Amino acid sequence: MMRAIWADGSTVELREVEDSVLDSTTGDDLVDIRVEWSTLNYKDALAVTGKAKVLRTLPLIPGIDLAGVVESSASDAYTPGDAVLVTGYGIGEHTNGGLAERARVPAGHVVRVPDGMTTRDAMRIGTAGFTSMLAVHALERHGLTPAAGDVVVTGAAGGVGSIAVIALARRGFRVVASSGRPELGDYLSSLGAAETIGRDKLASAGRPLEKERWAGAVDTVGSQTLASVCAATARHGVVAACGNAGGMDFPATVAPFILRGVTLVGIDSVMSPMDQRVVAWDALAADLDPERLAAMTDEIGLSEAIGACDRLLAGSVRGRLVVDVTR
Repeated sequence: MMRAIWADGSTVELREVEDSVLDSTTGDDLVDIRVEWSTLNYKDALAVTGKAKVLRTLPLIPGIDLAGVVESSASDAYTPGDAVLVTGYGIGEHTNGGLAERARVPAGHVVRVPDGMTTRDAMRIGTAGFTSMLAVHALERHGLTPAAGDVVVTGAAGGVGSIAVIALARRGFRVVASSGRPELGDYLSSLGAAETIGRDKLASAGRPLEKERWAGAVDTVGSQTLASVCAATARHGVVAACGNAGGMDFPATVAPFILRGVTLVGIDSVMSPMDQRVVAWDALAADLDPERLAAMTDEIGLSEAIGACDRLLAGSVRGRLVVDVTR
């Protein structure tokens, strides 16, 4: 038996479930993991509360992130005792996820925890930080350098935004943090933001082309915010879109793209290729020191995870929520 958050289509609860529920994951190269840490992401909160159809199979254990220690492996790539992490590939959506004491996943979905990083640190980063680094790498891949000018990060006080601020500042970019919580200005400054602006500056519709303000952007909000960011992005600037906290729509025009050559890059952290995953996690291990990660993280027990989801959806969580599945 093991403890898990269990969703059956009518209720979501913390309960004891049979280990046999993991048998729904099939394949020839499966890895059994004793989960030590998981996280609560925006997607997890939507899944647990039922406010969006995240869980594609029921019953199911939610949780799109996990980190722990290999118990057994049918693949030669991993041996018992290896510290590993798993994000994306449909865990917590199509297959059982990380909000449980044990997990079973295909070996091809497993990433070794980088040297110098603990499983706890890995989940302080989680899908949010992994997504951030993919976005930063996308900006750099499209030629963005600190000399080009300011980079704006929207939803900067959230998990994705917080780590994007850190990673960009560490690379020498002047980061402008956009947040709906002005009281967190000192927090964002501590992460490396040179300036903080209210989200209202980007939340209202303006002209198809605004004054050139941003050399680049990491947008976690979507909707009108993303449209406003694109409208104010400078010639040949780059915008990485990686979230939809503000909505799935995109009320923009083609003007920034055909008149200024702005590039809009979509970030897919769920099915990102393994080579990109390894590069991103190695960069995260190099860029994020444990003390800073701890300062932007709240830890809760598995028993508190369901109750924390409404708080997360309300936007009242700063940084990351990490789940200790042992309590």
